[in-house]
Amino acid sequence: MIPAIAGPAAVLVIDLQGNGYQDDAERGIPLSPGFSSVVAHTVTLVEEARRLGIPVIFTMERHAPTLVDIGRELDGSEGIHCLAGDPATELLEELGLRPDEFLIKKRRYSAFFGTDLDIIARGLGVKTLIIAGALTDVCVHYSFVDAHQLDYHAFVVKECVIGSSEEGHAAALEAISYLQREAVVTLGAILESMKALSGQPVPNRSQA
Repeated sequence: MIPAIAGPAAVLVIDLQGNGYQDDAERGIPLSPGFSSVVAHTVTLVEEARRLGIPVIFTMERHAPTLVDIGRELDGSEGIHCLAGDPATELLEELGLRPDEFLIKKRRYSAFFGTDLDIIARGLGVKTLIIAGALTDVCVHYSFVDAHQLDYHAFVVKECVIGSSEEGHAAALEAISYLQREAVVTLGAILESMKALSGQPVPNRSQA
């Protein structure tokens, strides 16, 4: 089923960074298998958005080395992560951030909390956010909830998100679907919707 995109859209890529997603759970953030596949699918989504003239907004979590701004993020399963000055905190090179694209730096799970995301999205006239990134059960979920509460339409591309565990990933997608019917979409379906929105053809992609 091809989802109908309400009005102008932007792709929102959440926290696809080198830091945090560590094999050593004491150092970073737990991660279920399949990260490289999620990155590859997200690159496809981003490249198509660029080609079709749809804005791309990236977020990255970043904390001071002193941890003065990390708050209570260490209360749960996550170790210290995403420190400023660590090259691994930067966005993954595969995403190819461009000078004219937006990079939102955040200190909390939601991409909206204490950031300029809402100001930028509204300035672009965005009505719909197409969401990719990590983690499905943390930053993706909480960003989706805030988008919903701020009256955006939002879609989560299931091939382009990954959770802290397979169980957490599935539970988050179910919770997201509860808030907005048909919010969880396939990459192929959303690419077709983006094509219809822009009026331009989308090439066949094996990932779709």
